[in-house]
Amino acid sequence: MLARELAARTAGRVVSKDEIRHALFTEGEIEYSTRQDDFCLQIMLDVAGWILRRDRERRVFLDGRTFSRGYQIGNVIDAAASLHQAWTIIECVCSDDLVRQRLEEQSAQGGHPAGNRNFELYLRVKERFEAISPPKIVIDTGEALEVCIRRGLAAIG
Repeated sequence: MLARELAARTAGRVVSKDEIRHALFTEGEIEYSTRQDDFCLQIMLDVAGWILRRDRERRVFLDGRTFSRGYQIGNVIDAAASLHQAWTIIECVCSDDLVRQRLEEQSAQGGHPAGNRNFELYLRVKERFEAISPPKIVIDTGEALEVCIRRGLAAIG
């Protein structure tokens, strides 16, 4: 949600891993594997590159849990460098209780393309998550959305 709000307020564009996966693969082809995540991330970077080559001033927000490994963040930073684009990492955090609540609400509404999105997956990803070492801003999305948006806008300048 934060990426969408930041994009809306900056005339930017969100490129979502989950939406890309859902558009490319049928239900039976979706694996939710690291291999498929990396493939979707590469598509995200290709789309971002295409957008930025057409409009160098446009902001592109890469959204999705594609960055639980250091090499994945490195791939994004390398892609930005090859396009001569600045980058900002915004790490969104909140309490486990709030994650559980949000996931349950999304599931009840049927509003998310990722079919494996549940609290157990969240805990597995959190367990293997590698700390983000490049400079970043951390935003607690448990705070009011407007506060998060202000912090995000300040971070991206």
